[in-house]
Amino acid sequence: MATNDQLFQQLNKLRGSKTLIVGIGNSLKGDDGAGPLICEQLRRAGVGADLVDVGTVPENYIHPIIKKAPTNLIIIDAVDFEASPGTIRTFKPEQLNSSVFSTHTLSPRLFVDMITNQIEVDVYLVGIQPAQIGLGQSVSPRVSDAIRQLVNALIEIFPPGK
Repeated sequence: MATNDQLFQQLNKLRGSKTLIVGIGNSLKGDDGAGPLICEQLRRAGVGADLVDVGTVPENYIHPIIKKAPTNLIIIDAVDFEASPGTIRTFKPEQLNSSVFSTHTLSPRLFVDMITNQIEVDVYLVGIQPAQIGLGQSVSPRVSDAIRQLVNALIEIFPPGK
């Protein structure tokens, strides 16, 4: 399990690189909306990285992502990896297996494989353990805290205007 300091160190090495941040999730389903919420907050802050909110259909964005040809791809999603709600963990593509479950139809591993088969890109899946993903629920307090921490870290790593 990566602590917030470890997470920052893992992502900090991406500073100054051509990075695309992808938010996956459904904002109508509580904590599942973490990815899109993070993209929205980063967009408002003017973060110095490209942003794409793919909602619940990441497969519709595979070709636009390939066309952007980022050096690094950070995918943010609510992922059930059986930790305490609000826990943030970074996964490399080879770690994505049956013990890591996204709340979406297309598995994160297949999404990543479809991109990496076309372009050379370093991929980081940042998973946030959800507490509640029911339709009409709000984001839980622990996931709200995780969102805030991750947004602040990404703004520091990719400062606005850079």
